[in-house]
Amino acid sequence: MSVFDAVAPQFDRHRALPDAAARAVRAAVLATLPVRPRVLDLGAGSGRIGWPFVHAQDDYVGVDLSFGMVQAFRQRCASAALVQADGCALPFADRAFDGVLLVQIFGGLKKWRTLIDETVRVLRPQGALLLGRTRTPDGGSDARMKRQLDLILNGNAPPAETGNARALAELHLEERAATVSDIDAATWDATRTPRDFIDRHGGGARFSRLPADVRARALRQLADWAVRQFGSLDARFPEKHRFTLRVFTFER
Repeated sequence: MSVFDAVAPQFDRHRALPDAAARAVRAAVLATLPVRPRVLDLGAGSGRIGWPFVHAQDDYVGVDLSFGMVQAFRQRCASAALVQADGCALPFADRAFDGVLLVQIFGGLKKWRTLIDETVRVLRPQGALLLGRTRTPDGGSDARMKRQLDLILNGNAPPAETGNARALAELHLEERAATVSDIDAATWDATRTPRDFIDRHGGGARFSRLPADVRARALRQLADWAVRQFGSLDARFPEKHRFTLRVFTFER
């Protein structure tokens, strides 16, 4: 069982990328790899990044620990090559892929070193590991809501539940890689409201690990703060969003 099983049916409600952005991410990934590469999407989720690869009939394999997420992806793309597996114990041979894509996979992950070792193991010598994420403006409403929620949770939850291993994983990869490069793969305009943020994080997998009373209290406090700051939970804020890729290659 995975904490993502319960949220899989509604995952894309707040986290989907615009179609044009998803296609741009695919193009950026393929531009970094050999012609007709074999791509592993580790933590493929509901297919919000992977569906353009499937539609284009690329040599693409999606992997997710959550059965619910695999099912959601399969409903989106019936022909997708999908595997339910643990990223820390991948069921693939050494040097099986030209590229491994990791999109927002490190939140709350404790065995991130093992996962990185596995991704490097299945990469071909000239392959690349691509770390992807959606970025919102530092001063935007989403970012301000996220900082306030972190402040609230740091006072109400064990540190292990509020931490994110992404920064540690990136530092580890930077030290290990032969080359590191950054790509702005896609940009798009979005409109955010405090209520959207609360709805999105209230159903988030990492947040759902917390005790129910902690979650309820944190969201009440966040809503009260948002009303004081923005005047309403339905205040609308236009934001420019970006999807970035950090590309790592390794000498082996």
